[in-house]
Amino acid sequence: MLIDTHSHLYLEQFEDDREEAIQRAKDVGVERIYLPNIDGASIDKMLLLEDQYPGYFFPMMGLHPCSVDKEYEQSLRAVREWLEKRPFCAVGEIGLDLHWDVTHLREQQEAFLQQVEWAVEFDLPFVIHSRKATDLIIEMLQVDQLNGMRGIFHCFGGSVEQAEAIIELGFYLGIGGVLTYKNSGLDKTLKHISLEHIVLETDAPYLAPVPYRGKRNESSYIAKVADKLAEVKDVSIGEVERLTSENALKVFGAK
Repeated sequence: MLIDTHSHLYLEQFEDDREEAIQRAKDVGVERIYLPNIDGASIDKMLLLEDQYPGYFFPMMGLHPCSVDKEYEQSLRAVREWLEKRPFCAVGEIGLDLHWDVTHLREQQEAFLQQVEWAVEFDLPFVIHSRKATDLIIEMLQVDQLNGMRGIFHCFGGSVEQAEAIIELGFYLGIGGVLTYKNSGLDKTLKHISLEHIVLETDAPYLAPVPYRGKRNESSYIAKVADKLAEVKDVSIGEVERLTSENALKVFGAK
């Protein structure tokens, strides 16, 4: 059993072969796929997948930091309305992205903290996007630590010290294709981190693992990440599948 805790299979990159990509995921043992939202434009497509494959896709609700601008409060109101309207498995993906543009850093921080508060209010985990901002987000959560905070640092690629700080806060590390990249250094970090703190993800269609790096990622490729993690931790693939799946179900709830 494998669980992809972070996949955007609703995006246009899968328009031509979405059904086939889903079948390929099932063929390698992926039994659940969790869908982080991006913004208002992605909601209908995401929920359609849930309707078409009940019990297989699990949608989240949130505003991605790259969709935060000066008008973000209006977008956040829509997030709040959806959280009140129906159940979601998590708030996400939310956080900070300082890779492309820092113009709206203040707005990103405000949007992030607001959604963290909503996750706690609705007793939901939240999934964090922290590109070029891991230390800042750790600091923000340490300062504004709320009872009930839990979730996943998506696409973790940092140091042992960062991993330990994240675990201390009660979060899991989302590990994907970056682990397979020769010079990422993530393999060295994860040698010191117990599997009890790790979940698997793809971030499809982005960050495909070796040997597909540079191509479109898809949920079936999570098997490559699991294989590499088993090698790094010197355990069986079955142990990786069992523990990471148990962790995912602990985060999101086994509904």
